[in-house]
Formats: sequence, C-alpha cells, structure tokens
Amino acid sequence: MLGQHRCTQRHIPRGREDDDRLVAEMTELACRYGRYGYRRIAALLRQAGWKLNAKRVERLWRREGLKVPVRQPKRARLWLHDGSCVRLRAEGADHVWSYDFVRHRTYDGRAFRTLNVRDEFTHESLAIRVRRRLCSTDVIAVLTDLFLLRGIPAYIRSDNGPEFVAAAVRQWIASVGAHTAFIEPGSPWENGYIESFNARLRDELLNGGIFYTLREAQVLIEAWRRHYNAVRPHGSLGYRPPAPKVIIPSIWPSGSATLRRPPRLTDAPEIH
Repeated sequence: MLGQHRCTQRHIPRGREDDDRLVAEMTELACRYGRYGYRRIAALLRQAGWKLNAKRVERLWRREGLKVPVRQPKRARLWLHDGSCVRLRAEGADHVWSYDFVRHRTYDGRAFRTLNVRDEFTHESLAIRVRRRLCSTDVIAVLTDLFLLRGIPAYIRSDNGPEFVAAAVRQWIASVGAHTAFIEPGSPWENGYIESFNARLRDELLNGGIFYTLREAQVLIEAWRRHYNAVRPHGSLGYRPPAPKVIIPSIWPSGSATLRRPPRLTDAPEIH
C-alpha cells in the first residue's frame, strides 16, 4: 500500500520470555555432557519438565555457537557370519548379550581394563568390571553374578579374544544352558552393539577426565553406567533411557492398604 519494498521493513523476532532461562539450562547441560548434541540435550530438557521440541533447541543451540559433535563416519557393510549382529538379532530382553574389553590408563601410566556387558535388545549396560588385569576367571565371575540377578540369556556374543574363547569359559557357558556366538575373526563391526557402547564410554568419560587411582576409575565408571541406564537419552529408543528409575508409591490410590516395601538396592551384590 505504501509502495515500499519488503526488504526495507521486516518484523524483528523478539523470542520468548523464557529463552534466557532455557539457554542457561541448555548451556549447563552442554557443559556437563560435552559430547551430546542438541537432540539429546532437548530430551534431557524434556525430562526436566520443559515443553519444547528439538527445533527450538537447535535454533538456540546455533545462536549460542554451541558445537555439535562430529558425526561418525559410515562403516562398511556387515558380514553375514552366524555370530554377527545382522544374522543373529535380539528378539527380547535377555535374549542376546554382548561383552568386550576396553583398555585405558590411570594418571601414573599404569593400564587398566574394563569388561563391558550389554543387553542388545534393551541397550542396558548390565555390568562394567574394572581391574588392572582381567582373565577368563573374571569373565566367569561377572557372568555368574549377572545370571543370578537376571537369569541366563540364550546367546552371548563376543569376539575371539583369548579370555572369551578359553575352554573354561565356553564349557561353563554351555553347562548353564547358554550359547556362545563368536564373530568372524578381524571383524569387530559384526559386534556392533558393544562396539558402539565402548565408543560412548570412551568418548563421554574416558577421554574427558583423568583417573589418578584405580579406585577412582571404578567409582566414576560405575556412576557413568548408572547414568547411562537411568538418565542418558538414547536415540534408538526415542531419546529415552533404557532402564529409567521407577518410584513405587507407599500406599494404594485409595489409601486403604499399604504396599510391601521393596528390598533395598544396597542389599544386592555390587557389580562393577
């Protein structure tokens, strides 16, 4: 109507009133979890009570100059070996477990190893045993604790490391009714679920801190495992944690009867 071109006048977006508070919480989460992208940060914010979508977080994320983690390079196709995660897929909880070792060092240069066990269907980290040295006896000890707590899985997938192919381990697994699923030698991508977990452990914890003692490493790694299961959003699960904490009310909704209190978690054997 005025004969002015549209580029001479435009509406300046004001933003929302709670943008500053949202940016503060988003920046705090980004500093705490330095390898999380805006989608996972948005999931954490929704867990904290914010009603928002990933697009709003992405806009503020880019406005604040926060760095999105570099995407992982694409891998070659998987082999169709009988033990690969393509041929043998988990059909339910406790159907297929996978385990592997990760090597790291404390501040004094001494090496330590972690034995990581994961449920491939639920993506839950079942155990992380941290020791200076781990052998086939430690593998049997960790699996024994897990079998007592969760039951016996149908398959246990691993690579061809000496701790896994040892006769004692294979005979013991067969004696309890489970089956071993070994991947093709030299093909770690066939055990992709546990390799992905190892990468998350190294990227989010091991490469970002210094462990002065073995005990410190054990405590921090176990704390990270609990966070991984109960809090950390997983993209493959719709940005939900695999094993969130459940609160059981002390009384029924009517208030007429009292529920039996569940056993304390501290009464169960500790698994590292």
